[in-house]
Amino acid sequence: MKQETPARPWARDIYDTFKRLKIAQVAYVPDAGHTQLINDCEADKEMKVVSLTTEQEGVAMLAGSWLGGDRGALLMQSSGAGNCMNMLSLAQEARFPMLMLVTMRGEWGEFNPWQIAMGQGTQKLLEDAGCIVQRVDRAEEIGEVVFAAGTMAFSTNRPIAVLIGQRVVGFKDWSK
Repeated sequence: MKQETPARPWARDIYDTFKRLKIAQVAYVPDAGHTQLINDCEADKEMKVVSLTTEQEGVAMLAGSWLGGDRGALLMQSSGAGNCMNMLSLAQEARFPMLMLVTMRGEWGEFNPWQIAMGQGTQKLLEDAGCIVQRVDRAEEIGEVVFAAGTMAFSTNRPIAVLIGQRVVGFKDWSK
């Protein structure tokens, strides 16, 4: 039996949290897990929202955002975390805040074997790159976790990643 992807009120919680954190710029690589959040941010005339071709561009964009006086966030899927490993050294060495929201693949209910390796290694890779990693597996906690991560990132000038577990994002079943 095909399961439906549930509605995502948690995405609105993240958007509301972005407003509380005064996030003015959002960079993203298109991802189904972030679709509602991206749409909410694009509808906000006070936010600059940029679609990237690769996640590493987002690290540079957030550096520029911070230097220009804006707070930013980078949205990506776990498979994209590996694409920005080298660029994360910029955040470490230049000591600027970076808030990353990573929707997870390769875990609970994953159907695509290509997602398993990166999904299982995302947290360790980010930690090895010097990021502080916080994880959320319950939708009702997502606003609180993102607020705590953003507060830490912008108060301590460090890269913080919030991993949004696949249980929150929803079961993916693309069978016919």
